[in-house]
Parts: sequence; structure tokens; C-alpha cells
Amino acid sequence: MEDLDYGRLLYLLLLLCAVGSWVFVQTRQNLSTTLQQLAIWAFIFLGVIAGYGLWDDIRQTVRPQQSVMNEAGRVTVPRSQDGHYYLTLTVNGAQIEFLVDTGASEVVLSTADARRAGLVPEKLAYLGRANTANGVVRTASVRVDEVALGEIRDRNLRVSVNQGEMDKSLLGMTYLQRWSSIEIRNGALVLTR
Repeated sequence: MEDLDYGRLLYLLLLLCAVGSWVFVQTRQNLSTTLQQLAIWAFIFLGVIAGYGLWDDIRQTVRPQQSVMNEAGRVTVPRSQDGHYYLTLTVNGAQIEFLVDTGASEVVLSTADARRAGLVPEKLAYLGRANTANGVVRTASVRVDEVALGEIRDRNLRVSVNQGEMDKSLLGMTYLQRWSSIEIRNGALVLTR
């Protein structure tokens, strides 16, 4: 509260009192109607604040989810609002959300996701290099025991762990080429085994 400007606060309080007094004088004959209108505006204001505060939760609930259809070996991934496709896979028993990236030649785990999958990033040998939009980064090549998408399982898959900062892990071509068909249809990415 050291940055509080008492002069400005006093000015705002006086302005509020002046406007409030004018409203009271103008509507004193219809006080019950005025109170009802003030209550309605207060509820609208609280509703807007609550909606703004809960927007991330609401967006997660409304966001389209991936669907896995086991009988046909087909996975349909709806396009996210940011225009990308996200797919949640289980890597060594840990659920990890990937950004589907056909421009990435490999599956690349972020350091945090590698840790969640049971790898120890500090003990990996970062001998590889990858060219990214942010420049060259060091990578470590490892094998994961299992990558699962619903009932569809792949074993002994080679992935890279990025030593640099990454927001999301990337699902690149070393995984995507295991599918017989990859297509974008009606705003959705469709993978078929």
C-alpha cells in the first residue's frame, strides 16, 4: 500500500459522493425502483467478474476433446481454437499432451514431460542438436517403453528430450508415420491405423 495515492483516492471518494447524492436526489420519490436497478447492476457486475475469473475453467470444459474409436483403429482430433491439434498420449504410464507437428521429424518431450514419463533429464546425454524456430537446441535421444493412444500401443519408441524451454511436447513424424493415413477433414485431424 506504499504506492497508494491518497489525493487521488480522496478525489474519487468525493466524486462518488457527489454522483451518488445527485442520483439519490433525482430518484428519491422512486427509491424502491432505484434500489432494484442498483441491485440488478450489481449482479450484472458480479456476474461479469465471475465469468472473467472462471474463463479458463469454462474454456477447458467447452474445448473439444479428442475421441478414440477403437473398432476402426481411427482417432479424430478436433482443431483447437488456436488452430493447432493437440493429442493426449500415455508415455510410460504418464498422460502427456502433445502438439501434433508434422514439421517435426521426431517426437520431442519437454524436460517436464520427460520427468513425468519416468526419465531423469539431468542424467541424459544431450549429444544431438535440433534446429527450431528459436534457434539450435541440444537434445538427448532415448527410447520409451510404451506410447499408448487409447488401446493403440507402440513399444520401444525413440524420442528426443529437449534441453531447452518448451511449452508443449511435440508429436512428430517418427510417431505419425506409424499410422497408415493422416488427413485433415472437416476441421479435424483423422489418424487411421
